[in-house]
Amino acid sequence: MTFADFLSADFPEAQEPDGDMSGPSRFFNRELSWLGFNWRVLEEAENPRVPLLERLRFLSISATNLDEFYTVRVAGLRELAREGNGGPSIDGLTPTEQLALIDMDARNLLASQQRVFTSLRTEMEEADITLLTRDDLSKSDRTYLKNVFFNQVFPVLSPLAIDPAHPFPFLPNEGFALALELERTKDKRALRALLPVPAQIDRYIPCPTENGHRFLPLEELLMDNLDGLFPGYKVKGSCAFRLLRDSDLEVEDEAEDLVREFETALKRRRRGEVVSMRISSDAPKGLRKLIMNELHVTDAEVVEINGVIGMADVKELVLDARADLLWPTFAPRVPERVQDHEGDMFAAIRQKDMLLHHPYETFDMVVRFLKQAALDPDVVAIKQTLYRTSKRSPIVEALCEAAEDGKSVTALVELKARFDEAANIRQSRRLERAGAHVVYGFLDLKTHAKISTVVRREGDQLVTYTHYGTGNYHPITARIYTDLSFFTCDAALGRDATKVFNYLSGYVQPDNLENLSISPISLKSKLLEMIAAEAEHARNGKPAEIWAKMNSLVEADVIDALYVASQAGVKISLIIRGICGLRPGVKGLSDNIRVKSIVGRFLEHSRIVCFGNGHGLPAKKSRVFFSSADWMGRNLNRRVETLVEVNNNTVKAQIVSQIMAANLADVAQSWIMGPDGGFTRADVQEGTFAFNCHRFFMENPSLSGRGSAGASDVPQLTHTED
Repeated sequence: MTFADFLSADFPEAQEPDGDMSGPSRFFNRELSWLGFNWRVLEEAENPRVPLLERLRFLSISATNLDEFYTVRVAGLRELAREGNGGPSIDGLTPTEQLALIDMDARNLLASQQRVFTSLRTEMEEADITLLTRDDLSKSDRTYLKNVFFNQVFPVLSPLAIDPAHPFPFLPNEGFALALELERTKDKRALRALLPVPAQIDRYIPCPTENGHRFLPLEELLMDNLDGLFPGYKVKGSCAFRLLRDSDLEVEDEAEDLVREFETALKRRRRGEVVSMRISSDAPKGLRKLIMNELHVTDAEVVEINGVIGMADVKELVLDARADLLWPTFAPRVPERVQDHEGDMFAAIRQKDMLLHHPYETFDMVVRFLKQAALDPDVVAIKQTLYRTSKRSPIVEALCEAAEDGKSVTALVELKARFDEAANIRQSRRLERAGAHVVYGFLDLKTHAKISTVVRREGDQLVTYTHYGTGNYHPITARIYTDLSFFTCDAALGRDATKVFNYLSGYVQPDNLENLSISPISLKSKLLEMIAAEAEHARNGKPAEIWAKMNSLVEADVIDALYVASQAGVKISLIIRGICGLRPGVKGLSDNIRVKSIVGRFLEHSRIVCFGNGHGLPAKKSRVFFSSADWMGRNLNRRVETLVEVNNNTVKAQIVSQIMAANLADVAQSWIMGPDGGFTRADVQEGTFAFNCHRFFMENPSLSGRGSAGASDVPQLTHTED
C-alpha cells in the first residue's frame, strides 16, 4: 500500500530492461496505453468502495470512451494501414500491427463490460432496480406499455423494408437498429426489414411499480409491439446491431469560409465509413450476411455481443432518486476571499492573485467574473477563448450581453474542438449577431489555450484582469473535472495574454513574453530547457526533483529528456491519468522515474509541473507552472497552448504543498505503472485508512481563495473516514 504514496515512499528498485532500450522499445505504445486507462475506468465499476450506481456510471463511461476511440483513433489507423504509407509509431509498431493488438485487447474489454454489467445488474435487483425483458411483462405491464408505445414511440419510428425497391438504408454513426426476418401469415411471403431504434427516445422505459424501479429496454418494447408495425406478419428471426463510423474530420487546407467548410465536414462525418459493428451473437446467418454485405463490413470489423449492445446507454439507469446508491452530495465552495468582498471578483483579484481548484471551488466564479464584466460600466473590453462550452453557455450569454452593451468583445471560437464543432458554430453565430468580434484562429493549429481578459478603466488607467485555466469554459464538465483557474491583475500576465490574443486574431507572433510560454512557439523548448536545468543541478550535486501531473505523456523528445534527467540523478514523480508512453523504473534508463494514475470520483484534468530548481521539492525557490497542454506531439507542436509560471508565494504553496502533495500521497485511487506499461492498483486492506486526495480537497479550501490564510497555512494531508 505504501508504495503508492509517492510523497513518502522511496523509489522502487529499477528492473532489468526487457529488450534494447536504446531503440523504439524505450517507448510504450500510445493506443495500448489508452486501452489500459479504459481498463482502469472499467475496474472502478467493480470497486466495492464506490457506490453501486456510480459503478454503473463508470461502466457507461468506459463504453463511451471505447466508442470514441474507435471512431477516431482506430479509424485513423485503418486509413493509414489501407494507404500503406503509415510509418511505425515511436514504439516501432506499424498501423497494421497496432490494429491487431487493439482488436485483441478491445474484444476482451467488451466481454468484460458484459460480465461487469451482469454482476451490477444482480446488485441492482437486490436494491430494487430491475431491468426487465419482454418475457417478464405481466398483462397490466403490457397494457401500460402498449399505451407508451403508440403515444410516445410509434410516431418516431421508421420501419424500413429491404428489397429491390427499397435499398438498404443509411444508419449514422452510433446508429442502433433491429434487423428482422418476417413472414406474411396469409401466404408465407418473406420480408426483411430494418427498424432503427430512435436515439431521441430514452433507451430504458420506466414501468409502473409500487416499490423500487423497473425498466424495459426500448428494443424489447419494439419487439413486443412488432404487430403494430408489421400487421399480418410474424417474426422468423431477428438481431440487433450498432455501427461506429469514422468520425475524424477532414477540412480543405485552403477553405475560404471556415465555418461553411466545417458545416460540410460535419455532414461527411455522419456518413463516414463503418469501422466497427457490434451485433447480437445469436443473429441469424442470413441477416448477418446481408447487413455485412450492405455495409461493406468484414469479419474482422464485427464483434458479436452476448448481452447489451450500446453499453454507454446504461447511464440512464443512474437514478437521481436513489441518492443512497450515489456519491454523497458535495456542494462546491465559494472562496472566502470572494465572500469577504461581497461577491466582487475584481476586488478579490485586486487584493492578490487567486487560484481556484475546481470542482472543489465552484466554477461559478469564472462565470461571475465574466457576468460582472458584462454589467460593469467601467469595463471597456473583453477577450475570451472558447474551446468547449455548454449548449446554453452562461459565458456566451455574458459575452453577448457585453457586446450588446457596446463593450469591445473578441471571442476566439475553436471550430476544430472534436465532437463540439456543431455547438461551436452555433455559439459563433450567436456571438456575431450580438456584435462581438468572432475569430477562428488558425486553420492548421487548434487553439486549446484557456484565457480570458477583462480591461477595466480605473481612474486614469486601464487595468487588465486575466484568467488562465487548465480546463474548458464549460460549467457542466467543471463539476466533475479537476482543473485550475488562476485570476490575476498582474500587468505582465495581462500583457502576455493580450499578445496571445493578437497572435490568434492577427497572426502576429508574440515576442518578449514575460511569464508565459506558448505552443507551438516556445512551450516545448521551455519544458526541455527546465528538464535539462534540473539534470544539471543533479550533476552538480544539488537536490534535483521534478513533479508533474497531466492527462497524457507521449512526446518523444520530452520523454527522452526525462530519461536523460533520470540518468543524471533527478528524482521524477509523474501523475499521468491516461496515456503514458514512458517506461518507468527500467535500470539504466529510468531508474529515478515513477508513474501513477489516479482514477476516482472526479476526472483528473489539470496540468502542473514543478521543478526543484536546485532546492528539491517542496521548496520556496522551486519553479512552478500550470498549463493547458498535455505533453503530446499535438499539444506541443500543433496547438496554441499556454504554460504559465507562478510567482505568487501563496499560489505556489497551494500548488506544491497542497495540490501536488495530495495527489502524490493518494493511495485510495492510485494505480502504479510498471516498466511493461501495465498498471497495478494500490492494495488497500479492508478497514484500513487510505489517503484519498479527492476526499482531502473536498474538505479543505484552496489556500489562495481563503480570506486570512497565507503560504504557511497548508493543511495536514488527512481527511475524515466514512
